[in-house]
Amino acid sequence: MMFWSDKKILITGGAGFFGSQVVRELLQKGVQKEDIAIPRSREIDLRKWENCVDVVRDSDIVIHLAARVGGIGYNQAYPAQLFYDNAIMGIQMIEAARQENVEKCVIVGTICAYPKFTPVPFKEDNLWNGYPEETNAPYGLAKKMLLIQSQAYRQQYGFNSIYLLPVNLYGPGDNFDPASSHVIPALIKKFIDAKQNNAPSVVVWGTGAASREFLYVDDAARGLVLAAELYNKSEPVNLGSGMEITICDLVALIQELTGFSGEIRWDSSKPDGQPKRSLDVSRAREEFGFEAQMQFREGLKRTIAWYEAHRTEAGRPHGVGDHC
Repeated sequence: MMFWSDKKILITGGAGFFGSQVVRELLQKGVQKEDIAIPRSREIDLRKWENCVDVVRDSDIVIHLAARVGGIGYNQAYPAQLFYDNAIMGIQMIEAARQENVEKCVIVGTICAYPKFTPVPFKEDNLWNGYPEETNAPYGLAKKMLLIQSQAYRQQYGFNSIYLLPVNLYGPGDNFDPASSHVIPALIKKFIDAKQNNAPSVVVWGTGAASREFLYVDDAARGLVLAAELYNKSEPVNLGSGMEITICDLVALIQELTGFSGEIRWDSSKPDGQPKRSLDVSRAREEFGFEAQMQFREGLKRTIAWYEAHRTEAGRPHGVGDHC
């Protein structure tokens, strides 16, 4: 509680899915609402240097969450935008924070930065042992460069920035826009919509053989805030749940929880993405005491219930920084 006392906090992407939960976590820590600044992407374009300078002014802590993100299809359609937007926003925000003498900068990277064939569970020390999976490499590499910047700035300037690697997030309030959503909200939307429309089948991309790990958004926010309070080193840190599930099993579970009784049709002409994805979460536990608490099945139930209650607005298009 003392760490956050009288701190002015800037959260880029703070109005989005993850950012909104980070704000709630900070408010529970006793941070005053008026001490949290949240620039909105529709009003302030963080790809412009002068805007980055303006938003960091008078900040004590900068939490950089703003990003352009999406699933496999989105990454295939917009690789150049994903690379440029994420690289330029992050690079400029870190430099602006340094120039403003910000006390601490928390940078959120991506699990997509890991090599395509990383041994499971992914250890932070394996981050540089190969090229990322091709469908999301531009995005992953853009975010990975922010780790280099963070470490270089600590070495040369003594600038206190930390770099976190959250696994795929999910939960109530997720991005359900089919053009840019990740696997869990995309599947939930498909199954709920198919059930409502009495569709005989649902088409799912890939073969189902790939595996993924997921972290409930409340847990992720708690982990980020703990790291901001307690972690002050240059090494990256995984934030995850330590679980692994195949896409095939995930699809079966979401089908069960949504009550869809039709057929599942696998479109194997579409890519699976990274073959396996599961994290070693020991560093987060050892360095700042973070462990995920939400059980996966319960987290899915809550996410499905939220989508069923918010179907009308849940599928609206998202822009830069609106859902990260």
